[in-house]
Amino acid sequence: MPLRPFGRTGVKVSALALGTMMFGERGNPDHHDSIRIIHRALDAGINLVDTADVYSQGESEEIVGKALKNRRDDVFLATKFHGQIGTDPNHFGNSRRWIVREVEHSLRRLRTDHIDLYQVHRPEEDTDFDETLGALSDLVHQGKIRYIGTSTFEPSAIVEGQWIAEKRGRERVVSEQPPYSILARGIEREVLPIAQRYGLAVIPWSPLAGGWLSGKFRAGAPQPATTRGGRQPGRFEIGAPENAGKLAAVEALALLAEQSGLSLIHLALGFVLEHPAVTAPIIGPRTLEQLEDQLGAAQVRLSRDVLDEIDKIVPPGVTLSARDQGYQPPSVTDPARRRRSAT
Repeated sequence: MPLRPFGRTGVKVSALALGTMMFGERGNPDHHDSIRIIHRALDAGINLVDTADVYSQGESEEIVGKALKNRRDDVFLATKFHGQIGTDPNHFGNSRRWIVREVEHSLRRLRTDHIDLYQVHRPEEDTDFDETLGALSDLVHQGKIRYIGTSTFEPSAIVEGQWIAEKRGRERVVSEQPPYSILARGIEREVLPIAQRYGLAVIPWSPLAGGWLSGKFRAGAPQPATTRGGRQPGRFEIGAPENAGKLAAVEALALLAEQSGLSLIHLALGFVLEHPAVTAPIIGPRTLEQLEDQLGAAQVRLSRDVLDEIDKIVPPGVTLSARDQGYQPPSVTDPARRRRSAT
């Protein structure tokens, strides 16, 4: 497994990261099987493991903690906070109050005394980002976390984080975890250039576009039964009008992969690995078979001709469906932000 620098931290991580969103109730509920998948990934050379407190409401972190028994020192361990945990309205978000409480819960579930990368899972307008960075900086100074990261942040918010660190004396954000795949290339416009400018590591989520680039979603085929499809039917429904462009692109990409002697999965992962700003795309297998199908992609090198053909199918900077962006700011989703009307 090739190693790559994690931004400018001096840390070396594997070219593929293991995501654990599918371990636990929302994906694979068998803890022993999930642990077996994690161990296989580690044995294959993956040393970056990514999870989040909200994945199956902490169950994923618990599985990771059990899997890393006697192997913790070999892993660059990343988790996230922000999502709603339980029903308490304050068990959510990016406030100091929640961060200093929830980090203790994650440490307990992960069975460790420190988290290598603690990430803000999504932006939150109601909380001053300086408040968030102040709390995270304190955790770095206390030795409970090593580095600070963000996930699915707008370009302006990424820059703001760097500005706050410089002007307010906070610890610097060292990584961003955005959505990125052949079908969702929007971050090529600003996020990836900004990451390069500030020396940020980039660990993209959903490089297979939530399974659209796995080979399961094909024209004329029955609707795949997926756990994600039940939670986000609009995003994963083959027949939905908003997905027609994605389906057409998948058909063209599948043909290109066949002509190139590659699986569609390897074509998709090889594309993400090719961008010079990308550190390690996050693969999120639910089964051992899915993991094995993806591991070999770290060795894939796409030719210029193949990359040019991909650009013809989905042009640079284009995201085919807004549902794949992962985050829409309130300025877009809240009508009151866009209207002067008194009502």
